[in-house]
Amino acid sequence: MAAVKEPGIGRFADDRAKEKFLQAYEVAMRSWPQPRQEFDVETSFGTIHVHRYGPTEGSPIVLLHGATGNSSNWYPQIATLGRHHPVYAVDTIDDPGRSVQRRPVVGTAENAAWLDETLTALDLDGVHLVGMSYGGFLALAHAVHRPARLASVTLLDPGGLEKVPLRFYANLIAGALATLAPRRTRPWFADKLANQALIEPAEQLAPIMIGARSWRTRRPPARPYDDQELRGIRVPVHLLVGERSSLLHPRRAVSRAQRLIPSVRAEIVPGAGHGLSLERPELVNQLVLDFIEDNPARRDQAGH
Repeated sequence: MAAVKEPGIGRFADDRAKEKFLQAYEVAMRSWPQPRQEFDVETSFGTIHVHRYGPTEGSPIVLLHGATGNSSNWYPQIATLGRHHPVYAVDTIDDPGRSVQRRPVVGTAENAAWLDETLTALDLDGVHLVGMSYGGFLALAHAVHRPARLASVTLLDPGGLEKVPLRFYANLIAGALATLAPRRTRPWFADKLANQALIEPAEQLAPIMIGARSWRTRRPPARPYDDQELRGIRVPVHLLVGERSSLLHPRRAVSRAQRLIPSVRAEIVPGAGHGLSLERPELVNQLVLDFIEDNPARRDQAGH
């Protein structure tokens, strides 16, 4: 039986691939509204790159993108969420982006640790954490292991509720092949595969495709959290699952969350696939803001 490889440090295949990615990344980030700030914060796992938009007052919203994604993926959310809240988007430490990993991240406790160090460095409390796909898995890790700075968690078709199915990987492969098809045919493939990324603007798709080809990582797939871990979550959780999700069995995932997570609001988004934030941006934005309004930070968190 082959030994299971420990997670390593994510990296680009070579300097040329890294430079090509970063050029595409900068172009994709132009879709964010202005003024946008960006800065680096230091953690014991590496340097975390963060983008910020919005007012100085209000409860902070922190966004965690999906696997092989980056902060540009949130461009449909930023203006709306940032109207009355400071919004922070994090380039997760072991995905292609501007964060620089220097130490392997092993297990969910260490995933929660680097994110908690990031929030501490940013001096954020009463955080409304929003995670998409693998970012949802990270948000759950934070709720399980380091919840003190959280006011709420919103999960958009997240990892961590079920084992990643083979059909998810099949959908990824089919989507990659569909990018080779003539652009005029991509709406058909996007509909059949429930894959909104196929019809995203070219400048948004470019860094994702470059990262998928040139990023090297041994990060394991998102594991399901066990019943005890989910029962122990003490912050309000909002779960949104796409009716056509390739990652989750919608009714089963919602049922498990409702059965185990003490304070959860769970719903299935009709007709949507895995990429909720891109497919249904107006609906997702409104649901996120409604949940935040219903779950304000505690008074002892309100100072930041």
